[in-house]
Amino acid sequence: MEWSIVSSVLLAIVITTTISILSRRRKSLGHGPKLPPGPPGWPIIGNLFDLGSMPHRSLADLRPKYGEVVWLKLGAINTMAVLSSRAAAELFRHHDLSFATRALTETSRAHDYHLSSVALAPYGAYWRVMRRLMTTEMFVGRRVGETAPLRRRCVDQMLTWIEEEKAEAAAVHVARFVFLMTFNLLGNVMLSRDLVDPNSEDGSEFFRAMNGLMEWSGHVNLADLFPWLSRVDPQGLMRKMERDMGKAIEIGSKFVRERMNEKKEESTNEKTKDLLDVLLEFEGSGKDEPSKLSERQMNIFILEVFFAGTETVSSSIEYAMTELLLNPDAMAKAKAKAELSQVVGSGLKLEEADIDKLPYLQAVVKESLRLHPPIPLLVPRKATNDTVFMGYFVPKNTQVFVNAWAIGRDPEVWNDASSFKPERFLDSNLDYRGQNYEYIPFGAGRRICAGLPLAQCLLHFVLGSLIHHFDWRLDEKVSRETMDMRDRMGIVARKLEPLFAVPTKGL
Repeated sequence: MEWSIVSSVLLAIVITTTISILSRRRKSLGHGPKLPPGPPGWPIIGNLFDLGSMPHRSLADLRPKYGEVVWLKLGAINTMAVLSSRAAAELFRHHDLSFATRALTETSRAHDYHLSSVALAPYGAYWRVMRRLMTTEMFVGRRVGETAPLRRRCVDQMLTWIEEEKAEAAAVHVARFVFLMTFNLLGNVMLSRDLVDPNSEDGSEFFRAMNGLMEWSGHVNLADLFPWLSRVDPQGLMRKMERDMGKAIEIGSKFVRERMNEKKEESTNEKTKDLLDVLLEFEGSGKDEPSKLSERQMNIFILEVFFAGTETVSSSIEYAMTELLLNPDAMAKAKAKAELSQVVGSGLKLEEADIDKLPYLQAVVKESLRLHPPIPLLVPRKATNDTVFMGYFVPKNTQVFVNAWAIGRDPEVWNDASSFKPERFLDSNLDYRGQNYEYIPFGAGRRICAGLPLAQCLLHFVLGSLIHHFDWRLDEKVSRETMDMRDRMGIVARKLEPLFAVPTKGL
């Protein structure tokens, strides 16, 4: 009996694969547009072996042979990779709407997260409402400015943590402290409370649950490559995601209900609004808009802010610090000779108001994001209909990767593309707001990162505070020649080997 079931499954796989191959061959030999070129792949698994453990790098290596648009079959999933600024410009300028829907992972469906997530929600009325709320109420200059005291307090707390750590150990894990600081900052911006606090039981539970969500989301899931495996959940990732997301939503609901009760009992005294207040006070005005946001939608939004903010900021700071430590001349220009010592002064704290007077620090951040975009393939998109793109046929439901990592290192666009040279941005108008398609670390088009204003402020302030407050050197176990710059892919790309650096002196 068991063997007959196995035989049936194998026969179904062989038939499905054969039909797919014949279909692709018919399209390639037909008179209409052909599929983009790409490596041939293996039966059933397709091009999985072509991706390796660092797919953004592997895809970039395919360009010399196959061109700036490459076709892949990842298990059962049709996939197109965009590898050049020219192809990215064509996509975002002329086909953005055709690729505005997200390609979803199986774990993103846990507790219907994908339906309420701004990053993953289907392109439509709900997404437009939430996007407008974020860009006009939450992450605008006025709101970001109001939260400056919170950033000051959380960054000071991080510097104190590092001071305490360096008293006990020679080298510190830089990204860990940035991650904890960012988590606490977002807790204050969203919920007006510290979440990294030994005295907060709910905060500690929420922190553990969110770490679990980031862990399970970062694994390669067989069910994403072979959708018929979703019911089996062979790696148990969906079960773990359901468990930890359930716990995070439960705690988030407690925070929301507490705030709702506080609002009922509130007197007329003024209080600075946090982002939860903005969500609670939302009232839809259009016929397709919800009149109010549901508790679940608010909970998912809260989770998404932590998803989007913590890993991206800590990873970006880790790479920027690594590049500065590997390039002492750049560190010297940013820290002492040119900027921080003159603008801020010795013994004084860096303030956010100083950042506009620090062009070299801004150039360091831009250059680091060029070489190390936090999400190298951006958030994958999906074709909503059959599309002809750059002369190629792209079938409906094709998954689309835009390789921001490859685009930022394109030797046809960037001089000495693999080298860390902040000076290239000093006299340049290139920016990461989505209008310069050769430089898109935060994406472009309709679904560019909505939290960019906060991220921009935070990256400069955290990096500047770290290099101004401390003198840094590499751990003695590592040198410029032995530094491992490989990536570990997850929700974002992190250094495979974390940066441990020695803070030698404080203010």
